[in-house]
Amino acid sequence: MHRVGLASQPTSERPGDGLRLLGAFVGAAVRCAPPGNRPLPAERDNCLPYAAEELRLLPRVRVIVCLGQFAWDAAARLLAARPRPRFGHGAEHETDGGLTMLGSFHPSQQNTFTGKLTEEMMDAVFSRARELAAS
Repeated sequence: MHRVGLASQPTSERPGDGLRLLGAFVGAAVRCAPPGNRPLPAERDNCLPYAAEELRLLPRVRVIVCLGQFAWDAAARLLAARPRPRFGHGAEHETDGGLTMLGSFHPSQQNTFTGKLTEEMMDAVFSRARELAAS
């Protein structure tokens, strides 16, 4: 996020070290770490009201970057996206409410260590998000 101008510094080492997000907010589709780190759809659905409240409190949101298909599905449910948009890295879907969903592979070790997701790919997604938010 720092490389595309959405964060004040590249890393954060501790609370209060100066990291600030710039025109961005980080949320989560699931707010707990379930067993095996594999959330169930029911856990996602239980957490959706929290994400809905965050969106209500952030009325200027224009773009939601979904890190992984699970986040994409959560956003589609939250935004009542119809027809159900298809996930893919770099996928875009504009909702009837004017928000754009932007898909990215999840930055898990499984994806980054294998090269399925590279730094350049992440930079492209966040650059596109910034571009969409400014338009």
